[in-house]
Amino acid sequence: MAAKSDGAAVSEQSETPSRCLVGPEQRPTLYRYVGTPYTLVDCCWVLCALLVFFSDGATDLWLAADYYLRGNNWWFWLTLLFVVVPSTVVQVLSFRWFVYDYSELSGTSSGAAPAASGGDFSTKGSEQRSTGNAAGASSLPATGTMSSTRRCCRVCMWIFQSVIHVLQLGQVWRYVHVLYLGVQSRFHGELERRHFYWRLMFESADINMLRLLEAFLKSAPQLVLQLSIMIHGNQILPLQGLSASASLVSLAWMIASYQKVLRDSRDDKLPMSYKAVIVQMLWHLFTIGARTIAFALFASVFQLYFGIFIVAHWCAMTFWIIQGETDFCMSKWEEIIYNMVVGIIYIFCWFNVKEGRARFRLGVYYCVTLVENTALTAAWYLHRGPHSSDFYALLIVCVVLCSYALGTFFMLVYYCLLHPDGPMLGPQWSCVEEGMGAMGLGGAEFAEGTPVPQQDVVTSPPRTLQRTTRGDRGDGGAMTPGGMPGDRDSCMPVFQVRPPSAPPSAPSPRTPRLEGPVIRIDLPRKRYPAWDAHFIDRRLRKTILVLETTSPITPRIQYRSLTNPKEVTEYETTV
Repeated sequence: MAAKSDGAAVSEQSETPSRCLVGPEQRPTLYRYVGTPYTLVDCCWVLCALLVFFSDGATDLWLAADYYLRGNNWWFWLTLLFVVVPSTVVQVLSFRWFVYDYSELSGTSSGAAPAASGGDFSTKGSEQRSTGNAAGASSLPATGTMSSTRRCCRVCMWIFQSVIHVLQLGQVWRYVHVLYLGVQSRFHGELERRHFYWRLMFESADINMLRLLEAFLKSAPQLVLQLSIMIHGNQILPLQGLSASASLVSLAWMIASYQKVLRDSRDDKLPMSYKAVIVQMLWHLFTIGARTIAFALFASVFQLYFGIFIVAHWCAMTFWIIQGETDFCMSKWEEIIYNMVVGIIYIFCWFNVKEGRARFRLGVYYCVTLVENTALTAAWYLHRGPHSSDFYALLIVCVVLCSYALGTFFMLVYYCLLHPDGPMLGPQWSCVEEGMGAMGLGGAEFAEGTPVPQQDVVTSPPRTLQRTTRGDRGDGGAMTPGGMPGDRDSCMPVFQVRPPSAPPSAPSPRTPRLEGPVIRIDLPRKRYPAWDAHFIDRRLRKTILVLETTSPITPRIQYRSLTNPKEVTEYETTV
């Protein structure tokens, strides 16, 4: 069984012991955050997310009931439709994840029991799994000997989760679970904290993916609908303004929260501070607000042409995303479907889907949206009905322009002052970032008590640099296998460590490191901003959690590397 359905299995493994190359795509994600306790700010952030969720759903239902009492059946059914259908889709997906996660390990398709210590679990095939099964079969509980009490608890949990999801509260339960895991990690020892860390990251990833999907299935259409109703009726009811505001805040909140959790889950990216998250939320709040007002203005006059415009924009954005060759999903067709969904997001706002410098793509997108917003607003201004006065029309046009300008301002503040990788003010940014990152990272590693690497082990470059191949990790200006200079040669180095002229002395004897269980994944690690496979593939999640429970040593996750044929056969890429 491979974690990737269309991935090629590796035919053989080298008998030479693997060497741990600790690089930006290979550093254990666990070691980066497990020492950071769950803080009060993290708890408040989750509570605010719950408040946003309840306010968005409650205002929409309240407004739908108000339409029904006023006799506006058409608006009532449309408002209710954009609440019930997206929520049902998200609940079905959430319950499906629960069913898979809560099922017994022996009943899953993986059929592998990882070793409690020192064992290997491979996603490559049954041959590689047989060793791990034999070594760890005694460490896992057998389903046949499950006590009646435990069986009763499992039945109660199934009933509880079924009721929760029928009541459309699956996201609420996941938010509460995140709070519980965070508090538990705060008041437990090192071993338990590592286990709660993995579960906390997995649950945070799930809830943010679900809420992001719900935001663009429910909040975005609801926002355009209510703005169109307000403009069409030439009046703003208090409930309409409240519902539209809650939908707008929900959209901006979820985009910023998703980006934060995605960065937190990857060890090759620096985490995003809450200050940066708030600024990014304001950026999306004002740009999406200007975009949706322009949509509502145009749709109030040109309903048919508005539908044509939306379809044309979606097709153009989807083609642009596919042309960029994203790498999010496990198969080609899943990738195409994912790109089509991101094309819907691009109707409203920018969403980074490709690794590398995004400033050019970001500038192109916002230039296009500026032209579109201007054209849509101008078309409404020229063809508006007689009931709209000139002062009212000019006021709305000024709101659109000022909102877009404010959003652009906060975007510049984020990229110039609060970006996790540092201020991006010019081409020399990457050089300065390299030097600063090397110094800061080294100090952090030694402060945490990480052993000094041996002479034959390549130390990791800063997380802010692009990934380098094995050939790039030499001294100084090493060349890649294709003859091109590595990432470190793309600019003049600020700090450079020269190799010693004399042969290095023999390293001092060190305490041998106790090797823990290893999870070998027959996949190359995906690049940011994609999720790692062990966050998407729930079989790998379950394996990690079992190993964390049964082993005192943190499991290592090994991805397959495509940069060197020998590394392919050895699975040398280690997270």
